[in-house]
Amino acid sequence: MEDLETGYRKAKEPVLRTHYQIIWLLAKGISTQEVAAATGYSRSWIYELVWGYNRSGFETLGDQRILNQGSSKPLLDDVQQALLWQALQEPPAEGGQWNGRKVADWIADLIGRPVSRQRGWEYLKQMRFRLRVPRPEHTESSLEEQADWKKKFTDQSRTNTNTKPRIRRRSMGAG
Repeated sequence: MEDLETGYRKAKEPVLRTHYQIIWLLAKGISTQEVAAATGYSRSWIYELVWGYNRSGFETLGDQRILNQGSSKPLLDDVQQALLWQALQEPPAEGGQWNGRKVADWIADLIGRPVSRQRGWEYLKQMRFRLRVPRPEHTESSLEEQADWKKKFTDQSRTNTNTKPRIRRRSMGAG
């Protein structure tokens, strides 16, 4: 029990300190409900801590997320990213514009394994590329009619005197 108290008092990391505190309070005979109220941990999590402590001792206490192994190396190294940059300077082999699927297919060919569309889109954004697709035009549109409409609209908005200005009223509520 003294080891638990010493561990609690000497712990510098907050998670480790709280874990020591939980085990120490339980060892002193305090109920799980009272320990949960004092520490803010749920009863089920306290049971998890006790289970790990009873099974393996002090090594299970503390923040174990540091042991999680993430992906340590990126999908493309610097040379492969440079190759992708060069490929993006030209139109794609299938034609059209570069998009997430086309970049993912290009990367998959390069590294020899499937790559998701999302990952292709992420690389496209990382390299500051955007889809530059022209806006569709109506087949029966006339530039002259559009110019006339714009002129008519701006003239109307300047000379429209039929509308009265809105009067803003204050609320009579407390304030």
